[in-house]
Amino acid sequence: MTTYDFLIAGAGFAGATCAERLAASGKRILIIDRRPHIGGNAFDTYDANGILIHPYGPHIFHTNSKRVFAYLSRFTDWRFYEHRVLAQANGKLYPLPINRLTLNALYGLDLDEAGAAAYFEKVRIPKDEIKTSEDVVLASVGEDLCEKFFRGYTRKQWGLDLSELSAGVAARIPTRTNDDDRYFSDTYQFMPAQGYTKMFERMLDHPNIEIRLATDFFAVRASLSAQQIIFTGPIDAYFDYRYGHLPYRSLRFEHEHLSNVARQQQVGTVNYPNDHAYTRITEFKHLTGQTHAGTSIVREYPESKGDPYYPIPRPDNEALFKRYAALAAAEPGVHFAGRLAEYRYYNMDQVVAAALAMTEKKLGVSPA
Repeated sequence: MTTYDFLIAGAGFAGATCAERLAASGKRILIIDRRPHIGGNAFDTYDANGILIHPYGPHIFHTNSKRVFAYLSRFTDWRFYEHRVLAQANGKLYPLPINRLTLNALYGLDLDEAGAAAYFEKVRIPKDEIKTSEDVVLASVGEDLCEKFFRGYTRKQWGLDLSELSAGVAARIPTRTNDDDRYFSDTYQFMPAQGYTKMFERMLDHPNIEIRLATDFFAVRASLSAQQIIFTGPIDAYFDYRYGHLPYRSLRFEHEHLSNVARQQQVGTVNYPNDHAYTRITEFKHLTGQTHAGTSIVREYPESKGDPYYPIPRPDNEALFKRYAALAAAEPGVHFAGRLAEYRYYNMDQVVAAALAMTEKKLGVSPA
């Protein structure tokens, strides 16, 4: 039996970053994934019509971390891309995040920047204490904009009202008084030029890394010999749900190809806060810049069951996670990394940053 220095469960951003860093330091790595591919939810592939798609929904890379961007740049060239989103309200489309253009188009106004700031100040509902996402939204944009753009979307996305979610969820979406209609304002906004899967292939292309796909960690852990384990799956699953299941939100994806349609949407993603069972439609050619006679889109349907995608940020869920985190801290030779293992609503760059920090500070790998 081969003895590995590290067995890594999960070949997404957390697992791949840890594997690359540890392999570069001379460690022998076995990385496994229950899916038949690497890349986790960021995996991309060409559909039957030759269009590069994201089977698990759109993944838009953006970061303010020069270090994370430089690290990933070792494994990919980049395509400059600034994501833009429109949201449907009253049958029309408006820029999101809400900005001056949104206000003027929605209410038939002619506000300048100062006027937009004054409008927000007039309609906002001040809160003595910000506890929930509802508090965040009402204190920022008031009741009408909350109802048009946030409450319905949140109810579909999370299966909860804004008032039932921690403040950090709504705080991720800014409000602007200028005309900036970019969804993100990060310094680095790019897409991997050849796709995420190619980037992951280069990250894991090392003689010290062995990859086994379609392999379930829990089915093989007893038959493998490794000095240490890095686990990137759901932390409650690792401990066989000892304290009960941590709540996660799942997604169902409905992919469609439209023949002889060069572009279906004005922008990459259109949100539907109050209409339809799906939350949004993404058109991949915006993201990739691909030229093709047709186009491929995906509709997202949030669900309560299925693969775990999003930890649900609520105080009682955080309290349950801390009980599992205490078990994890006492588990000898096992390290927990990534969105599901840390029960955190991480962006991709945050996962990479956390994995780099763990390999350096906890596992003694030299800085990338």
